[in-house]
Amino acid sequence: MSGARGGRPPIGDLEASLGHVFADKSWLKRALTHVSALGAGKRGQTYERLEFLGDRVLGLALAELLFARFPQAEEGEMSRRFAELARKETCAEAARAWNVGPHLHLGPSEMRSGGRDKTAILGDACEALIAAVFLDAGYGAAQDLVARGFGGRIADPGPPHVDPKSELQEWAQARGLPVPDYRETARSGPDHKPEFIIRVEVRGYQSCEARGASKRSAEQGAARAFMEREGAPAALRETGNGAAA
Repeated sequence: MSGARGGRPPIGDLEASLGHVFADKSWLKRALTHVSALGAGKRGQTYERLEFLGDRVLGLALAELLFARFPQAEEGEMSRRFAELARKETCAEAARAWNVGPHLHLGPSEMRSGGRDKTAILGDACEALIAAVFLDAGYGAAQDLVARGFGGRIADPGPPHVDPKSELQEWAQARGLPVPDYRETARSGPDHKPEFIIRVEVRGYQSCEARGASKRSAEQGAARAFMEREGAPAALRETGNGAAA
């Protein structure tokens, strides 16, 4: 991975964007490899396991950064800011700023469908890269990467986007109702490009369903559909994750 291959730019360009030169390039290669490039039988060589670890490292790093940046903030405010920063869309924005897309290893179908700029893939790759840095050089290096990639968004004093799941949970709790229950009702598509249908149920109300490329996006879509039906704030209707089923 020392130079351009298959039209990809030199990997050193990406390392410069990340601000980290890998001692073990295999972590970087794996973090950039989508399952479509190798097939379901070689999932262990793709970024999926790294994505799992990176999500946890990102969460800890963001929590520490928020705790230090907003010493007077209450738990609720920090939780809302955290939810905004940890969104797949925010991770994808960081990946775009690092110019990750041209370096991704994708299968032909994903390349034809514009996979290098898909929010879901870039968001996953962002988390995988955080994990790769963590495994290559430790938590301090990973935290520095998160600070560089997300620091500007942490400092933004503007209000975070509305999280439909959090909004629905607060709505239910305000009415003395149990926490909303999310159930997967269907899954279709190949392993590398699944589609989920999720139903949200709130006691005493008609359920709502939505579909999405991940369980999280489908859950958000179902919560949004429910809140829109029951009279959501305008901010909720302006966000977009998941489609009503």
